[in-house]
Amino acid sequence: MLADQTNHELGSDHPRVEPATIEDLPALTELVVELFSDSGDFTPDRAVQERGLQLILEQPSRGRIFVLRNDHRIFGMVNLLFTISTARGGFVIMMEDVIVHPSHRCLGYGTMLLKHVVEFAQQKNFKRITLLTDKLSEESQQFFAKHGFTYSTMIPMRLMID
Repeated sequence: MLADQTNHELGSDHPRVEPATIEDLPALTELVVELFSDSGDFTPDRAVQERGLQLILEQPSRGRIFVLRNDHRIFGMVNLLFTISTARGGFVIMMEDVIVHPSHRCLGYGTMLLKHVVEFAQQKNFKRITLLTDKLSEESQQFFAKHGFTYSTMIPMRLMID
């Protein structure tokens, strides 16, 4: 971590994972809109996505957003939402929006984001990390499985409230 801070202070262009700030909102919104453009479940709506991200950034007790950046741009992110699990008897994380820009994929940056999330969860004594990944994206499922995520016997169901 100290090496990352030193690189940042010296103006290094090395990619690093950092907590997102409200100033990052436009870049985060762009990444999520792009992700939803490729999804069968969601229709991108820039204002809605921006509002959701802003709610997380403004209330750290709800969750965190970590970004993957260099000195020039943000090219990845992960969104963590916090809740309590009675099954685990403590706080757990719902991980969403794990995104690496297509031009930066297959370079280890997704792994970098996930490692940061796991370290954060361990330091803060979270009991579980749960994620939803696209059923149609075998590549995403293989990526998460490679990093220790396993399938649950539970299935997601939802009721959309407008």
